[in-house]
Amino acid sequence: MKTQQSITTLPASPADDRRKRMIKYTVAMTVRVVCVLLLFVVHGWWLLVALIGALVLPYVAVVLANNVRGGSATRVERPGAIVPVARPTQAPYIPQENGE
Repeated sequence: MKTQQSITTLPASPADDRRKRMIKYTVAMTVRVVCVLLLFVVHGWWLLVALIGALVLPYVAVVLANNVRGGSATRVERPGAIVPVARPTQAPYIPQENGE
């Protein structure tokens, strides 16, 4: 299967980045709710696993949700036709017309 070619090297839009982070947070917190519910059902070593999951997953979910630029760090490339222009440092010389 061919990979899709990209026209630009711009990173994902902020809305897409926010959506991905919200999905990661929701999945982690859903697993935490399952762990809390399992605390009432399981016994033995599984009780300890569910307890650790219920206590550790909120921290992991917040770290994942606050990871703004997680993923591939791409470098933005400027198109070849755009050339940066510096501002002039002095005003241009304009000769006076009073005969001097």
